[in-house]
Amino acid sequence: MRLLRRRHMAVRLVMVGSAFVLFLFILQRDVSGREQATEKPWLRSLVSQKDHVLDLMLGAVHNLRDSMPKFQIRAPEPQQTLASTNQSCLPGFYTPAELKPFWERPPQDPNGPGADGKAFQKKEWTPQETQEKEEGYKKHCFNAFASDRISLQRALGPDTRPPECVDQKFRRCPPLPATSVIIVFHNEAWSTLLRTVYSVLHTTPAILLKEIILVDDASTDEYLKEPLERYVKQLQVVQVVRQQERKGLITARLLGASVAQAEVLTFLDAHCECFHGWLEPLLARIAEDETVVVSPNIVTIDLNTFEFSKPVQRGRVQSRGNFDWSLTFGWEVLPAREKQRRKDETYPIKSPTFAGGLFSISKSYFEHIGTYDNQMEIWGGENVEMSFRVWQCGGQLEIIPCSVVGHVFRTKSPHTFPKGINVIARNQVRLAEVWMDGYKEIFYRRNLQAAQMAREKSFGDISERLQLRERLNCRNFSWFLDNVYPEMFVPDLKPTFFGALKNLGVDHCLDVGENNNGGKPLILYTCHGLGGNQYFEYTTQRDLRHNIAKQLCLHASAGTLGLRSCHFTGKNSQVPKDEEWEFTQDQLIRNSGSGTCLTSKDKKPVMATCNPSDPHQHWLFI
Repeated sequence: MRLLRRRHMAVRLVMVGSAFVLFLFILQRDVSGREQATEKPWLRSLVSQKDHVLDLMLGAVHNLRDSMPKFQIRAPEPQQTLASTNQSCLPGFYTPAELKPFWERPPQDPNGPGADGKAFQKKEWTPQETQEKEEGYKKHCFNAFASDRISLQRALGPDTRPPECVDQKFRRCPPLPATSVIIVFHNEAWSTLLRTVYSVLHTTPAILLKEIILVDDASTDEYLKEPLERYVKQLQVVQVVRQQERKGLITARLLGASVAQAEVLTFLDAHCECFHGWLEPLLARIAEDETVVVSPNIVTIDLNTFEFSKPVQRGRVQSRGNFDWSLTFGWEVLPAREKQRRKDETYPIKSPTFAGGLFSISKSYFEHIGTYDNQMEIWGGENVEMSFRVWQCGGQLEIIPCSVVGHVFRTKSPHTFPKGINVIARNQVRLAEVWMDGYKEIFYRRNLQAAQMAREKSFGDISERLQLRERLNCRNFSWFLDNVYPEMFVPDLKPTFFGALKNLGVDHCLDVGENNNGGKPLILYTCHGLGGNQYFEYTTQRDLRHNIAKQLCLHASAGTLGLRSCHFTGKNSQVPKDEEWEFTQDQLIRNSGSGTCLTSKDKKPVMATCNPSDPHQHWLFI
């Protein structure tokens, strides 16, 4: 266009110049021609229209001016406010009619088993029913008998979320992206798998559901083969893809992601139920920022009764994901700074880690940040690995409280590990070596099997993951601890002593016992060299800690020995005298507060007057 303008510039100048000469001629004839009534008619007409000709000439001049290059920057012209920069979507908010679910739920029997999310109840049992129930527990580690008698399409009652969630509206611009729901299963109960599928169909807006992909991780139950294929054909948007060999959750999810067609991937476990309005808040957050990985507020479906723990309108204590130094995922209440940041339940919760079973992520971002570590095997550690990777490489993990999904939490896994449970330690070593820098040594002190794998380099090739970290310019683990999880207590990178604490008098080791989170007595037990309940650290602050999961400290007073949460938590705290210990040259462990020493009596750890000659008071870290 600019080239054409330049080519016609000379023509325009000639035309304007000619018009100007003509105007002077007309003006002169106008002055002198009034006295010459015999002037030619065409000329008389032209003179009489001089004003119109002048307008034409000035218009040409203005047009020439506008076509010249601009050397002076002018103030911008006032513009009308645009409703949206996205011309492919409408302004305003989605209406309920636009967000109608893919399938309307059929009429419900309010007195049916488990109706409206209520608990399954049965008072009288026949021997056959009792046997069926026991077999269901054995196979699935939940009450499959109850699940099988609850409607596959049960409703969960009215929407009990906080009012700001119920009333939340979602803008059409940017439009909510469609999602592919990916559900991995291995020998799952028919009823829990299909109830998960129906739950998605009945609660997900049709315009947002691209497909449901069921990924079979080499199930052996016949009902999950051809009968399942035949059943889901009637569900229109449901397909089954299969791994012929059992490779585990990680590989199965990658298979599902590879065939997914939607912009967003939503991963669910095979024993879930979705509550009212669960999907829209997840997709709306990704529409705002595709680098955010979002999880729903996960509530419990009771493994015994299948009662759905419905959200409450007010007073819920929200949790977020964390981890301990054995790299185990857990939950914790929100710290004060996160509570203050959020104004109501529509505000997302920033979470250091996520459970990893239920979440949504932009497919393009999933691929950008390296999907999963495909050299991890079966299951275990992949959620913590992805948590570190997302945060350190520029993304965020959030929990969306207005999105509620129920999940059957089992107390143990019904599935076997084809290569043994050491695959979990191997997966954890891979994440520690790639993402944790020098802090990995804290983990290795707590997991001797992992430490051995690290020394022997038997955790596989991690070069591609290290290249990914470099390519994405990911931050170090210190940044993660300082900025994402400053509440995390960081133990000594190099404690004074660590390991098992052996009593030389009875040749046994100090042990916290089973499930001791503080408050239970300590014991002496055969030294097993596996860490765990026998792992202790004598720190540079001179406290004696059992700190694999929680930070628990030995304390002594009035001849008693106990275990409790440590008082020293970092800055602005100190070790009280009853938690302070001195390791003497005589191999005694003396408590600074009481002045007594740790000893064994009747094969139990107790406090007594210090006696360097008593072998039951001699201790050694091994």
